[in-house]
Amino acid sequence: MASVSDVSALQSGLPARGFSPAAPNPANTHISEETRRMAEQQRTARERQKQILYLERASILSRRTSNPGRRAALEAALAEIEARIQAIE
Repeated sequence: MASVSDVSALQSGLPARGFSPAAPNPANTHISEETRRMAEQQRTARERQKQILYLERASILSRRTSNPGRRAALEAALAEIEARIQAIE
């Protein structure tokens, strides 16, 4: 039996309780296997790239130097890596 909130949601045109717009709807969603595979490859490539950038970031942060030129180069490299991480996310 539908609850009062479900009935009023249907009357107002809003989705009923438990409806998630992000959830796949098999009635109108059809993604080819090739498209799904390519999307998964792109996602994993982004994740690998982020992991590489985080490792490079950790490496730069672990370095210590008293040389001002070297320190400036490390700060510039760190800024570049953090910008690339933001671009991926």
